[in-house]
Order: sequence, then structure tokens, then C-alpha cells
Amino acid sequence: MASDIVLAAIQMSCGPDRAANLDHAETLVRQAAAAGARIILLPELFETRYFCQDQIADHFRLATTADANPAVARFRKIAAECGIVVPVSFFERAGQSFFNSIAIVDADGAVLGVYRKSHIPDGPGYTEKFYFSPGDTGFKVWNTAYARIGVGICWDQWFPEAARAMALMGAEILLYPTAIGSEPQDAALDSRDHWQRVMQGHAGANLMPLIAANRTGIEPGAHGTSISFYGSSFIADQFGGKLAEAGRDGDAVLTARVDLGGIAAARASWGVFRDRRPELYDVLGSYDGVHRHAAKAEPR
Repeated sequence: MASDIVLAAIQMSCGPDRAANLDHAETLVRQAAAAGARIILLPELFETRYFCQDQIADHFRLATTADANPAVARFRKIAAECGIVVPVSFFERAGQSFFNSIAIVDADGAVLGVYRKSHIPDGPGYTEKFYFSPGDTGFKVWNTAYARIGVGICWDQWFPEAARAMALMGAEILLYPTAIGSEPQDAALDSRDHWQRVMQGHAGANLMPLIAANRTGIEPGAHGTSISFYGSSFIADQFGGKLAEAGRDGDAVLTARVDLGGIAAARASWGVFRDRRPELYDVLGSYDGVHRHAAKAEPR
């Protein structure tokens, strides 16, 4: 695996034409590859508009198996041609179940596996529980041609446990494809800065770079509502500082160079993994913060 590597985040708008979105994504990915990027992240569910604004059963027809998904098939060819790693977000159908998933496409075009989104949101404009079951893969990391990466999907990015789990499994870089913007129930609510800071915290707490790729543009819902996706994709360094950042509007191809070897040495020297106390963290295995282990009986 390489030590010095260029990372990229793709920010893009998504329209109603699936084929046009794939063409659009390909153009931006090729731009990133031409700029030297070797690991390139696209936004969440970029094949279509964000259909989870509304609960419409007809949208289930958009789901495919991993093998049949057109975005996965296309980016397998592009990855092999350009020598790039491209995680591809897609709406997965598996038997009678449906998942918000991502296929990890390596630099030779091989699919290393699929991660299914663990945390599924359910609120106005983001009614994902209607469409997706909670992921059953568990958190994963992937040995790609250039680095060992951990990938979460959108709502996963708000949970420090997910980032730490991937870090403990050996991730060197954290990646979060995203679809996030305005809140239909409260036009005054703008989560952009909070969204960035939470992920910057993951990077800093785990001392590893992070890529966040969001969509942009205004997408209408079916009942007069809309979401204005706020872009602001970014790449953070191992201390949480932003190396590159896109604006709220418009497409963007962000790139940043990182030295994974130097970062690994710094991560070890900080001691945050050495000094962990996992025997004290069992409350994390509960919903209400109560220890579940039975107390040992006192000797008579």
C-alpha cells in the first residue's frame, strides 16, 4: 500500500434522469483521477434524486442487487481503467429486504464487498426507515490497493462509536458518503456546521484523515416540499483540520494529499489507542447507560 496518497471528494447535484446522473458522476470522478486522486468518494445514493423525502412504494423499483446495479458495473470498469478506489453507494435489494448500501470497488475493478448502512434515520424529509432495513453487515474495513479504509453512510457519521469501531479494526482513512441539507419542518434549522464538526471530531479523536462527500442543489418532494442539500463536502486531516472544502452550491472535485506513513507514526505516538480502557466502556452496549453485567456474589 502507498504511504503518500491523494484523496478526493466528489460533490454533485442529482437530477431525475438516472443515466444522466451516472454520466455526471463519471465526468467528476475522471477529473479527480486526472488530478492524481487514488481514493475517490461519491455522495450517497447519487444515481437518483433523494427519494426518501416521501413514502412512495413505487420507489422500491429503483433497488437492485449488487451484481445488477448499473453504477457498480460502470465504476468497476472506470476503477480498473484509471487505477482508482471508488466506493459506490446504491439502493440494494436482497431477497425480500432492502438496504442503503455501498460496494467497495478496488483499483483493479474488483468489488471487495458491501457495507449496509447501520443507522437509519426517520424524520421529516428523511424517511429512510420506510425503505431500508438496518444494515446487518456490521462495521467493516477494507484493504484496498492504496489504504485500509472504513466507510460509513450518512447518518452513521453522527455516531462516534461507528468511527471508533472502524479505527479499532485498522482503518487508516474514514469515508462518509452523504445526502444532507435543509429540514422541511424547520426552515431556520441549518445543521451544516454541526455536521462538519462532528466528523472533524471523528478524524481528530482517531487521528486519521476523513472524506465527506455530500450532494448539492434543491430537490423537490412529491407533496410540495423540497430539500436544499447544502454541499460543503470536505476532506479533513488527522487532527480534524479541513484540508479542502466545497461551497454550499455547485459541483466540486476536492483533492488533498496525505502521508499515511507519517500519520500512522503520529497516531501511535499520541497513545489514544494504547490508553483506552475497554473494560470500563460496557455501558456503550446498552441503550440507557446501565451496566448489564451481573454483579459477582460476595463471598460468605
